[in-house]
Amino acid sequence: MSLTARTRHFVVASLLVLLAGIGAGLAAYYMRVPLGVFQSGEPQDLRYVPEDAALVAYANVHDVMASEIRQRIRRAVPMPENGQRQFQNETGINIETDIDRVLAYLGPASAGGSGANADARPSGGLVLARGRFDEVKIETLMRDHGASVEEYNGIRLIANPAAAGPMGDGFALAFIEPGLAAVGSTPMVRAVIDRMTGGSNVTANEELMSQIRALDDGTAWAVGRFDELGANARLPQQIASQIPPITWFSLSSRIGTDLRGTVRADTRDEAAAANLRDVVRGFVALAKLQAGSRPEFQAVVQSLELGGSDKTVTLSFSVSGEVFDAIGAAARPPQR
Repeated sequence: MSLTARTRHFVVASLLVLLAGIGAGLAAYYMRVPLGVFQSGEPQDLRYVPEDAALVAYANVHDVMASEIRQRIRRAVPMPENGQRQFQNETGINIETDIDRVLAYLGPASAGGSGANADARPSGGLVLARGRFDEVKIETLMRDHGASVEEYNGIRLIANPAAAGPMGDGFALAFIEPGLAAVGSTPMVRAVIDRMTGGSNVTANEELMSQIRALDDGTAWAVGRFDELGANARLPQQIASQIPPITWFSLSSRIGTDLRGTVRADTRDEAAAANLRDVVRGFVALAKLQAGSRPEFQAVVQSLELGGSDKTVTLSFSVSGEVFDAIGAAARPPQR
């Protein structure tokens, strides 16, 4: 079966986005998780994550920002920092210096909605950030940008309705513990504050927790239900119909002087896993073909390794720091 140029570009771009997202996205990715972050192999802040979360992700921002490979990525692919600067201007929080680690989650696609049968649970995502925050300065700055402060169950909730997201629920921030900020829509932050007093959380979801515990505890990671994420992403039917039935997916990565990671997918049955392996094998073959004339990408695609057994499919990779140096050198205009 032949592929159109657009399809080939989509496949290659998907692989590059995957690698870039692991290496630089959300916060870029990590070396070792410092001692004290985990209790019995789990992040302490999981108690604030709802039981039915569709996606849970963890990142050690401090180690990412200090890592050698991030510096190489920044030199190779300079990225605009408008979003980071805008966030700092509106909240007073410097992502690079103030935040040590983040735990983020996405609610189920079934939450929210409208009409008589709408789900009362808030929808969307939320970030729990641990670090060093000047609470008075942050509150003052957010007030200057139109935010108001309310007391909610004994916690000061700083909400800015003018910075509303796609759901129209506003942007809010609350310090639920010393050094722990909850950032998200106003309903999502209120739900976290409610969870402080007890009730169910994600640690009661054995299926999701077993996926988290299967990851090694020294890396950044993300775990989610693929069907829920597909519903949230609203994938075009033409694409969604081509994806084999996947139940869970996970991603783990580690950064030192190089970038290593593994993507894992659990399928509904062994036949779906075999089908998915064929799809990934085609991705890898196409990526190797596209990288044939680009030496700076050859090491990346050559490191891709397909694995797994039964209902599980894995794709691992390893990218050295020199690859990003080569990408940067190739992207620079030739000197006269």
